[in-house]
Amino acid sequence: MGEDSPRLAAFSQIEDGGFAEAEAMIEGDAESLILHRDGDSIRAWLNICPHAGRRLDWAPGQFLKSREGHLVCAVHGATFELSGGVCVAGPCRGESLRPVAVAVRDGDVVLDSP
Repeated sequence: MGEDSPRLAAFSQIEDGGFAEAEAMIEGDAESLILHRDGDSIRAWLNICPHAGRRLDWAPGQFLKSREGHLVCAVHGATFELSGGVCVAGPCRGESLRPVAVAVRDGDVVLDSP
């Protein structure tokens, strides 16, 4: 693992179907990321709700999940499906979370540089 792909989290510490928060440098800015584990895969988005630009977690690294398994913004209740990060209910319906490319390498979640 090179310096260009710092460890964001240990893959094994994110429960299947669960979330984690990580900090990363994206285009020169320190950003909070939402990591979501789905079986053997991992997805990531910027931790910014497209509705009002606030973080989605209700406490650092603590995310709300609906009964349907969607990610819910703790501020105004925008609800996002987890395959593509599209808002399916709430004040920003039809907008999407901004995806961040990540990969699992040697058991670690890292930024996936092109």
